[in-house]
Amino acid sequence: MSDVSRPSPAPPPVAAVIPAAGRGVRLGPGAPKALRALNGTPMLIHAARALAASRAVSLVVVVAPPDGAAEVKSLLDAHALPGGTPSGSLGRTDFLVVPGGDTRQESVRLGLDALPPEYGIVLVHDAARPLVPVDTVDTVIEAVRDGARAVVPALPLADTVKEVEPATEPGTPEPVVATPVRARLRAVQTPQGFDRETLVRAHEKVTDDVTDDASMVERLGERVVVVPGHEEAFKVTRPLDLVLAEAVLARRRLNDGF
Repeated sequence: MSDVSRPSPAPPPVAAVIPAAGRGVRLGPGAPKALRALNGTPMLIHAARALAASRAVSLVVVVAPPDGAAEVKSLLDAHALPGGTPSGSLGRTDFLVVPGGDTRQESVRLGLDALPPEYGIVLVHDAARPLVPVDTVDTVIEAVRDGARAVVPALPLADTVKEVEPATEPGTPEPVVATPVRARLRAVQTPQGFDRETLVRAHEKVTDDVTDDASMVERLGERVVVVPGHEEAFKVTRPLDLVLAEAVLARRRLNDGF
């Protein structure tokens, strides 16, 4: 028997899909949420930078509004991304823009359809979470590489949560049905990471609307695991969130020269 050990196979390459086709009505009228400016730069660009900053991510697929793919491509060309040039190179990371669908679920599926076959691990990341730290991205990837089929970053809840019977009229009192045990609850973030085959199968099998891609994998009966999220990976949904995001960026510039 030979004493020469064989080298370990290279891990499958990682791609990220950013669904950015939503309108973001809670932020008010104007541009789609992903194109809203944060510190003078669209949130989508911040999100793409966060993913491209991971050494493991070699492709970012941006799913644009159905009639806005050209505009999104121009934005990506115009902004410097990690190691990138205006021609579209991201150093170790390439990017691709594809038109999305009418729902987030459809847009993610279209992003998956655009991936070359060699990508075995897929991240799905909300463009509305523009400040996710690269350490969180890497933690998700590492968990998938270690064998998890679906991984979500999440945080413990600070508030007690009540389950209620929804009111039939807006603004009227809602009866409390139950108080879930807070220690068992987590607030889920993105990027969520997946074994590609598992995520593709989930999009083929689950057709009813769900809140995130991990929920689709749960519907298959597959195990989903949680890794630590980060407080700066919050979702920018309302005008006050933009104020908080600006404050985070200001602190990063002060502390890290970001």
